[in-house]
Amino acid sequence: MSVSAPTESPAEDQDKATEEVINSDALIEAIDRLGHDLAAARAAIGKFIFGQDEVIEETLITLLAGGHLLLIGVPGLGKTRLVETLGAVFGLDDSRVQFTPDLMPADILGSEVLEESDAGKRSFRFIKGPVFCQLLMADEINRASPRTQSALLQAMQEHRVSVAGEYHDLPSPFHVLATQNPLEQEGTYPLPEAQLDRFLMQIDVKYPDLAAERDILINTTGIDVGTPEHVMDAAALMAGQRLVRQVPVGESVAEAILDLVRAGRPESSDIEAVNEHVSWGPGPRASQALMLAVRARAVIEGRLSPSIDDVLALAHPILRHRMALTFAARAEGVTLESIINQLCARIA
Repeated sequence: MSVSAPTESPAEDQDKATEEVINSDALIEAIDRLGHDLAAARAAIGKFIFGQDEVIEETLITLLAGGHLLLIGVPGLGKTRLVETLGAVFGLDDSRVQFTPDLMPADILGSEVLEESDAGKRSFRFIKGPVFCQLLMADEINRASPRTQSALLQAMQEHRVSVAGEYHDLPSPFHVLATQNPLEQEGTYPLPEAQLDRFLMQIDVKYPDLAAERDILINTTGIDVGTPEHVMDAAALMAGQRLVRQVPVGESVAEAILDLVRAGRPESSDIEAVNEHVSWGPGPRASQALMLAVRARAVIEGRLSPSIDDVLALAHPILRHRMALTFAARAEGVTLESIINQLCARIA
């Protein structure tokens, strides 16, 4: 005797359809509310960081996508001030480490110390290092030795650290904002490809224009420079990060991301310049980063889903540190910017 599966009645079908509409409406409302909060956060940051609107937007995208950020720029462009302002606006526990060649992993992660109780019993106690924060500024990260850089790599990837065989979880959320000086390379250790790939974006911080520099001059040299407005907290930021992953992405955008990333690999590209001048291209993590970043950018700009314009806008900061030119290409003056422009042209 066979038993057939129960069929749903028309009324049950209608109830399911109604539930989906409600869930969809709730998602739209949540995205809209998050967009308003982020607009307020962006405005609060803009009161203290002048002339860097693109940097602020891409930094917010990185935080909302749950990633880490690499800032490339000469000293004095407000990179440290940006991290301090982000910590205040989002209510995050921030910390700053100045990387130097003699910095050891224990100086970042922490270490175990031997203590003796009143009864004479000895035991080890773990003292947390500055990495146990929610927003870590790694200043001039390429000045630290490869050993210290690799210690930070585990924290960035796993959100935990290993000391003396014991794992210690880091706070949530956890973001690393690292800086590099592009001018002085003496005594530096270039970041390995594996660590570069852990950064969601690389942002090139440029000099401000005349109007912005005038604002900097006037607003930062007075007696009272003010304090950033507290707009969101850590719980709201993490809720926003979860919400971003629910933003729908159209098939055309997903195909554009795949086409862009795969065309940047010499092994699978049909672009002559890539085959001739690129030694290695972006891996799957670049596709993942683009997918999250375009969703975050859409939310920040008040849209319910990303477009190909978002892919084009974020191609450079997401791909520039995930590709490398051959020695011959560098000798001929070929730049990664020109290569990425050709990649963008095929999906524009």
